[in-house]
Amino acid sequence: MDPNPFLPYVRAFEELLTSGRSLVPGGMPSPDLPAVAADAPVCLIFSPHPDDEAITGGLPWRLRRQDAWRVVNVAVTLGSKQLRRAERWAELSACCSHLGFELLSASGEATHGLEPNALRMAAAEPVYWHAAVQKVATLLLQYRPRVVVCPHDNDGHAAHIGTHRLVTDALRHIGSAVQPHVVLTEYWNTQPDPGLMVELSAADVSELVAALSLHAGEVARNPYHLTLPAWCIDAVRRGAERVGAPGSEAPGFTFATLYGWQRWTGTVLEPMPARMLALSCGPAALFG
Repeated sequence: MDPNPFLPYVRAFEELLTSGRSLVPGGMPSPDLPAVAADAPVCLIFSPHPDDEAITGGLPWRLRRQDAWRVVNVAVTLGSKQLRRAERWAELSACCSHLGFELLSASGEATHGLEPNALRMAAAEPVYWHAAVQKVATLLLQYRPRVVVCPHDNDGHAAHIGTHRLVTDALRHIGSAVQPHVVLTEYWNTQPDPGLMVELSAADVSELVAALSLHAGEVARNPYHLTLPAWCIDAVRRGAERVGAPGSEAPGFTFATLYGWQRWTGTVLEPMPARMLALSCGPAALFG
């Protein structure tokens, strides 16, 4: 007998990751989702890269599944590899279709996003930056979203940080014309004060994993989909004491996604009170 009783437990995680690599996406039935009314509230996601809409999409997915919101994913960039962009658009279309999300490009042209380099160098590309801000401002005025989703301001990747700046500059540009809730995602770098922990069921996480697997080129080089459940488990650990109080007991659920949560007042982003959103509560109740 091995002297460490936890070794089989740890090896089971290792075996799960290995066995997951043999799962091939495709042929999966789309989830049964409620119809979206013509006047349904809108959640507008600004995704720095194709796949961010699924990785950090727990809250938009629950808005779509539970409350029949209209969820629109805006592809800000299609990555830095030009030869892959048409393929990434096709993969992104399949992912959004699986989740019941609409899809459009921030550039206004399908298969062409904004240039990632311009997001890194806003000061050095003022003309391009101003045009990009105008495009995002136009989308905000057109869709008048109740919720805007974008990365937080220090998300550890230049395109993620640039997307945050792009959205906040567009909000400043439109002023009080639209005053959405702004939900801040994290992936490459955690945010120090997340204000919202969204519980996810195993079925929710499985649909996000399935959708993410449709980004075949990306998960072939790095299996983001297979590690997503562990990331959602770790969010419960962090959320217990970062959304809840330090020293709090962990909540009695397994999976979650963490977000920052603010409200655009027309002049500033105002923090909202910290909340834990259980599965039993429709997420729309937060954004009335």
